[in-house]
Amino acid sequence: MSRRKASGAAEPEAQLALGAAADACAGADDAGPGGPSERPALEESEDRLAYEKDLWMQGSDLVCGVDEVGRGCLFGDVVAAAVVLPAGLVLDGVHDSKKLSEKKRELLYDAIAESAVAWAVARIDAAEIDRINIRQASRLAMKRAVEALGVKPDHLLVDAETVDLDLPQTRIIHGDALSQSIGAASIMAKVTRDRLCKELWDLHYPEYGIAIHKGYATARHREALAQYGPTALHRRSFLGKILPEQQLQLFG
Repeated sequence: MSRRKASGAAEPEAQLALGAAADACAGADDAGPGGPSERPALEESEDRLAYEKDLWMQGSDLVCGVDEVGRGCLFGDVVAAAVVLPAGLVLDGVHDSKKLSEKKRELLYDAIAESAVAWAVARIDAAEIDRINIRQASRLAMKRAVEALGVKPDHLLVDAETVDLDLPQTRIIHGDALSQSIGAASIMAKVTRDRLCKELWDLHYPEYGIAIHKGYATARHREALAQYGPTALHRRSFLGKILPEQQLQLFG
């Protein structure tokens, strides 16, 4: 059974998959709901299910990882994802999406989509980012992704942020490297945004090289901005140090 919503600049997409949850695994100390995690930072070689195991042991089967990508870009939407994986499931290779190759991310995207109890992504466009600022836009995208899941999570594990929902949640610094659930959300968000860059935005604005740099402030991107000016999808609030005010007004 699946459910999808039409996508748009700020519209969520979701997919709901059936699957039997495995038995909860044994865990360590309670990570605790709300606020920053009090658990000491894990080394990368340690268990990326430590936070989830704590929650499963407490009876929270629907643990949802939440993350966003594109926060530092000059161009395009910020994209957030929410992923609920079956309790006890181990997905080899799930990690911070930035540390994975594009091929590995694509393979894991398919594996996560197939095995997840529920997953969703949501987008906030450049105009809204300029209006409310990038942090609030990122948090709003996270909120909409969770709301689009089609199930109510028992607990949120969020990468370095809080989500404006009345749900138990734990904020984990570097969570995409420390939690499988957050890592899975990072991959779903990253692949979604990269596909937008390559399959949509680059076709509309080929001179900017969006498919290559994904909207970040590379030398090629800055040179294109200087030559052609910003597009309708550039974040004007990000361009003050890239383009002089007079040039921004010229292309306004």
